Amino acid sequence: MADTHLDRDVLSALQEVMEDEYPTLLDTFIADSEERLRVLRQAEDAAQLMNAAHSFKGSSSNMGAIRLAELCNELEQRARQKSLAGIEQLVGEIDGEFAIVRPLYEAERQRSLADNATVRRF
Repeated sequence: MADTHLDRDVLSALQEVMEDEYPTLLDTFIADSEERLRVLRQAEDAAQLMNAAHSFKGSSSNMGAIRLAELCNELEQRARQKSLAGIEQLVGEIDGEFAIVRPLYEAERQRSLADNATVRRF
């Protein structure tokens, strides 16, 4: 299941670069994603939708959230064209995808913390 939602190679590369700060990066992504979802749900016009979707797409892509980035890209493109019919359904899909990846990131954070604790013991 995780393969269609998360790119594990991206996560491995991020962990290698971030080292001990990797769990903090995961926490930040989760918190930022929640805020971006709130903005998407409350957007009042196409420009707000487009900007929020663009930002969410970038962070999702950087964090290896493949499907989430694809959905945000679709929303960004539709908002850019001001094609807002059925947009609530797409925002709902984004919300649903985040509901799938959030526990995957939380599990990744726990795994990383456990790995760090094991390494420090030896």
